Amino acid sequence: MKEILYNSTRGQEKGLTASKAILQGLAKDGGLFVPTEIPKLEASIEELSKMSYQEVAYEVMKLYFTDFTEEELKNCINNAYDSKFDTEEIAPLAEVEGAYFLELFHGKTIAFKDMALSILPHLLTTSAKKNGVKNEIVILTATSGDTGKAAMAGFADVPGTRIIVFYPDGGVSPIQEKQMVTQKGDNTYVVAIKGNFDEAQSGVKAIFNNKALAEEMDAAGFQFSSANSINIGRLVPQVAYYVYAYAKLYAEGKLTDGQKMNVVVPTGNFGNILAAYYAKNMGLPIDKLICASNENKVLFDFFKTGSYDKNRDFILTTSPSMDILISSNLERLIYKIAGNDAEKNSQLMKDLTEKGIYTITDEMKAELADFYGNYASEAETAAVIKDIYEKTGYVMDTHTAVARSVYEKYEAETKDENVTVIASTASPFKFTRSVMDAIDPKYDSWEDFDLVDELSKIGNVKVPNAIEEIRNAEVRHNNKCEADGMEAIVKKFLGM
Repeated sequence: MKEILYNSTRGQEKGLTASKAILQGLAKDGGLFVPTEIPKLEASIEELSKMSYQEVAYEVMKLYFTDFTEEELKNCINNAYDSKFDTEEIAPLAEVEGAYFLELFHGKTIAFKDMALSILPHLLTTSAKKNGVKNEIVILTATSGDTGKAAMAGFADVPGTRIIVFYPDGGVSPIQEKQMVTQKGDNTYVVAIKGNFDEAQSGVKAIFNNKALAEEMDAAGFQFSSANSINIGRLVPQVAYYVYAYAKLYAEGKLTDGQKMNVVVPTGNFGNILAAYYAKNMGLPIDKLICASNENKVLFDFFKTGSYDKNRDFILTTSPSMDILISSNLERLIYKIAGNDAEKNSQLMKDLTEKGIYTITDEMKAELADFYGNYASEAETAAVIKDIYEKTGYVMDTHTAVARSVYEKYEAETKDENVTVIASTASPFKFTRSVMDAIDPKYDSWEDFDLVDELSKIGNVKVPNAIEEIRNAEVRHNNKCEADGMEAIVKKFLGM
């Protein structure tokens, strides 16, 4: 099997093994690690269609993580995708009103982040062993709601690790916040920052890029790593579920071998749709990558104009995991469409930092033909939840509804009849209030957990364990800080 190494999108670090790239998280020059090439799938669709989720995951990941032995990688996969998931299939497909919803929310924290964050702790600890790391690994993460809880659930009480999560105060759903602040584990820390997600993410990146702090940490026996989708160990496991979805549809006779399918992804930080793009580049027959935004439609505007402009109002919506103006993972795509030109990419990222805007060339824009971007307003998102529920009884969360709404626009605009998979990124129970309000305004005055029970009743679905666990759980974390106080609180947690 061909060895795949990793380079930074900004050019200063090259030729790292997968385990080193996973361990480091972010490149020292502020760039993201990308594989030297995107490998091609080796197993045929016919072979993949007979495999379990775990087996498909191995077929995908072994091509990227080439310095892991078969035993190491299978061990990581089997420890991740086990009884933590409430369905045997791990990522089931639900056929609803002419599309297939790929339900990525059956893990421990009922959001798609579990798909990658269940395996990341195992990849990280294996990488640390492989590279003789003696330091304690400190996972530092900014979250717009889902990554934080999923990362903490993954890393809670994992020996040799600590995890510190920053989230925007008032910028996540009540259920998301309760999930985070009740998290158990002596090595977990949660902080609400007075600011939005972009400020939390920029603060985390600044801490990563602080060389003096890295030396201080090393002297104290610590080193940073990331659980955000900027870590290649987060991104690659996400490629697996698109391959699995295609193989499953083929197995059920919904697709013939080689027939194209479209993928719709509700998009914030751009990692999830980038994973679908990687799957396409591996040879999976994907046609259009449909990028769905909420009212923070910076990506929609980018695909339309070729200019990425974060100089705009930040809007708090009912799909908070997508309330993002700096889509970090887009940098990996920019680097690729720039012909893997690190210098060109670095200049664009510098423009984003200094001016808040960059514009790609016409040649680069032509490379984006695989993508279609659109957005859904708050009213459209609510209307889709209500409409699908009334027609079918199927209840979806707000992020999935953004994707469904954009899919309907795409279909109306293009008359494209390709089989379509919609990434369903969270359980409706995670955003109960917004979902129930969309179905009927009468629910507006109800208490949070009464809404949970009502949703269970009307949707005919069992309340997930993740919700039952927090119903009466005690609040264990009540830390707050200003956006510029993040480094100080990290040092405090680590006793430095």
